[in-house]
Amino acid sequence: MFRLDAGSGVPIYRQLMQQVRQEVLLGRLGPGDQLPTVKEVVDALAVNPNTVAKAYRELEHEGVVHSQQGRGTFVAASPATRPMDLPPALLASLSRWVGKARAQGLTAEQMRSLLAVALDEPDTRTDDLARGGVA
Repeated sequence: MFRLDAGSGVPIYRQLMQQVRQEVLLGRLGPGDQLPTVKEVVDALAVNPNTVAKAYRELEHEGVVHSQQGRGTFVAASPATRPMDLPPALLASLSRWVGKARAQGLTAEQMRSLLAVALDEPDTRTDDLARGGVA
């Protein structure tokens, strides 16, 4: 379930937290779904067990998951992160863009940077409408 990006500069526990939030947001993990055990994550990723435990504790503090002693960690019944209603065509379009970007030799970090720039740029259609133009 988890993957690490050693070159991202983001602490491992934060990468794990973000991936759980993302899986909940995309609806791949739902209320009551069990997360991998700390041991399973440690074995799969060769990370310190305290790192995984910290990620799970932080997610519990945020209300995304809850722990049951001796049973494991589960997505909360009403997780703080709600699944979004993602139109399949939008995901397909984004997947095509990622494929084209990879074909052009872009790294995941470069794609994230491009997306951040695009998100921060004003929406020209909205600006045109505000000035009385056509979208």
